[in-house]
Amino acid sequence: MTQQIAVPGMRTALAVLIALSVVGVATPTLAQTASAQIVPVPKPAPKARGVQLSASEQQKAPTTTGATPVVPPNPVIPDPRRNQATNIFATFDANQKAQAAKVSSYLSSLQTLVGNFVQVGPDGSKTKGDFYIQKPGKVRFEYDAPSPIAIVADGSSLAVRDRKLATQDIYPLSQTPLRFLLSDRIDLLKDTNVVSVTSDEVYISVTIEEKQALIGTSRLMLMIGTKDGQLKQWTVTDPQGYDTTVAVYNLDSSKKVDPGMFKIDFTNYSSPPG
Repeated sequence: MTQQIAVPGMRTALAVLIALSVVGVATPTLAQTASAQIVPVPKPAPKARGVQLSASEQQKAPTTTGATPVVPPNPVIPDPRRNQATNIFATFDANQKAQAAKVSSYLSSLQTLVGNFVQVGPDGSKTKGDFYIQKPGKVRFEYDAPSPIAIVADGSSLAVRDRKLATQDIYPLSQTPLRFLLSDRIDLLKDTNVVSVTSDEVYISVTIEEKQALIGTSRLMLMIGTKDGQLKQWTVTDPQGYDTTVAVYNLDSSKKVDPGMFKIDFTNYSSPPG
């Protein structure tokens, strides 16, 4: 068994942009071991159309979205031909700022969140699983069989485990965009470099840009439901332009989570705990 500490500049280091892209980008063989499916023709992400939200749409929705299970969503894959976002902070209008504030308030209101996810990797492979969040800084992603991957963050470190290969890669949580989802409080316009806020009848999309000297420029696009104000999916674009999209569903923000699920065993990791 081997344990690896991530070093910036390596191919795997590119994947720390977000925990789930470690699986989608840094481990291309996963598509062969996780019953990969070819995704239908991608649907473009929302484009800015100056849509004004109605008063009812701007009201905050309950943080618990679904005691009744629903079928897995079909992730909206961003159009690979889309223009790269540019820093337009100076030109954000009142409506865009209000939308960013709404997303900030929603993310800050969450303390725990449990649900299911569907992940689409850069190669079109699709995998599913369960996730558990406990703020601040704790998360666990469990991939359905036959995937051997589990991802655990304990508040300061993030571990990507492969029980088949008996390996474990450790990353500082502060170097992954997961910190945006796991922070107690967040103000997107103040705490991050927001380069785009767009909306349509279905989604409010906020794109955050990060520049790191050794890795390059990456982007995280958060998509929130326009009508219910709930997290729907996120897409990470790595410095090489590859997208990893994760759609979430069956969300429950009232369920208690066992703190032991977020413990990282730095000595025995051939099989993820839980």
